[in-house]
Amino acid sequence: MDISIDTVNGFWKLFTLKNDNGMEVQFLNYGGIITKFLVPDKNKNKGNIVLGYSDYKDYESDPNFFGAIIGPVAGRIKGAEFILNNEKFGLEKNDGNHHLHGGSNAFHRVIWESKPFKTDDQAGVTLSYVRKNEENGYPGNLAVSVTYTLTSKNQFVIDYEATSDKMTPITLTNHSYFNLTGDVSNTIHTHQVVADSHQFLELDEELIPTGIRVDTIDSLFDFQEGRELKEGLVAGSEQNKIVGKGYDHYFLFDNTKETNVIVKEEVSGRVLAIKTDQPGMVLYTGQNIVEGLKLNGGSSKRYTGVCFETQAPPASLHYEGLPTILLEADKAYKKQTIFSFYIE
Repeated sequence: MDISIDTVNGFWKLFTLKNDNGMEVQFLNYGGIITKFLVPDKNKNKGNIVLGYSDYKDYESDPNFFGAIIGPVAGRIKGAEFILNNEKFGLEKNDGNHHLHGGSNAFHRVIWESKPFKTDDQAGVTLSYVRKNEENGYPGNLAVSVTYTLTSKNQFVIDYEATSDKMTPITLTNHSYFNLTGDVSNTIHTHQVVADSHQFLELDEELIPTGIRVDTIDSLFDFQEGRELKEGLVAGSEQNKIVGKGYDHYFLFDNTKETNVIVKEEVSGRVLAIKTDQPGMVLYTGQNIVEGLKLNGGSSKRYTGVCFETQAPPASLHYEGLPTILLEADKAYKKQTIFSFYIE
């Protein structure tokens, strides 16, 4: 195991974690942004499997949230407001009439304190930040830590922890766009996804959940036995069309299998298995990526990467019966997502 630290863009820290199996992860203390993720294919050739800019300065104005820590609330909050203990909290409207990913200057735009660590079988960095009461409209002084760990077993582990002195909404995630081909000239159409889920949340035309759970059986949203993403990108149902021909939906996990999500790319042989204690994920297929962005390895286009945003649903602030995102004062928020890689 190895860890190194460089300086980029003047004063940001760039961390590089490596194991002895050829895996390498790079990320910034700015936004906790994962910039590169090198994984060998079936021929032992390394490839970068996440989208990232070739120029680090582009992260300062990135509308795609490439690789970043998202919070305090990942996803969209309807009407950019919520009610807590009979008090209404207004948030920034940075997505039409709604609030997206904590606001335009949320966790993806702050410089995190960093503390590296290393043992014989793992290397990592704990990133920490204190959000002040009413910052971006949210209640509570919130102490947050996000720990990135690369292991000798080809696992990349993200641990999220937080405490607040007031009740506050929180659901954190990472916004990496995966492309298991290792080549940004390829799209994610032929990525095969298996997801342990039989329900997703219906979206309205503004991409806000309606509160209705939809059964995935016999639909393009049924990934229980595996499905190539292109099925929902090319033909598509009405729900696929609403989001711009693709997926941008919250899936509720059934938790009946050992892993929540398995992603396979046949040509490279790479397989990504995702295990989490979050209640679900947003599957986003990158249909809104602007073409021509200068990325590591080439230029961007629609469907260059796919996100698996493990989190709880912000829709629970407005609809009953969904997993809550409210954290009580002085209670611990603690979540984990494990990305495991192997060849098949």
